Amino acid sequence: MTSPSVLAVSGSLRDESYTRTALRYVLDAAAEAGAETQLLDLREYDLPVYDPDIDGQGDGEAAMKLVREADAVALGTPVYHGSYSGALKNFHDYCGFEEFEDTTVGLLATAGGGSYGSTLDHLRITVRGVHGWVLPHQVGIQGASSSFEPDPKAIDGRAFVDETLEERTRKLGRMLAEYAFIEPDVNSPRTDATDE
Repeated sequence: MTSPSVLAVSGSLRDESYTRTALRYVLDAAAEAGAETQLLDLREYDLPVYDPDIDGQGDGEAAMKLVREADAVALGTPVYHGSYSGALKNFHDYCGFEEFEDTTVGLLATAGGGSYGSTLDHLRITVRGVHGWVLPHQVGIQGASSSFEPDPKAIDGRAFVDETLEERTRKLGRMLAEYAFIEPDVNSPRTDATDE
């Protein structure tokens, strides 16, 4: 069987981003599950504000190509005003059906102090809008700055304080690898019975 490819998109532009660190834990678990992994760090891409009247803006095509070629995508964002970051929204504007249709997508949000629920809801709705298949399992990290502690042996030199939260984060990576090739069957025994 072909190894799935899992791409994580970091919607944080901070140098010391907790979102980026958490996504690296997701990718680490996906790699342990047999996936080929890559991080798309939006800090490293020139993505002007999306303008549909301009073709070939900045690094837009290169970023979209990574999404198109991935079997599964993790979208990670800090919580900004109860939603996701402008950097991730702008990137998402570049991408459409061609990038996301029938692609398995996992969601992760990091909050400084408040709630992350609406952020994950907004991401879920917008991914469904381009026909991505969003995993039911998602990760929200509240109080992100106190959710990690320094550890030179850990990913990014940061270890999770709470083992349960680390496990939830790693589970997202494993699920992205496991369900990368899923083709959801919209039929159920009930709908099959009504077709007869």
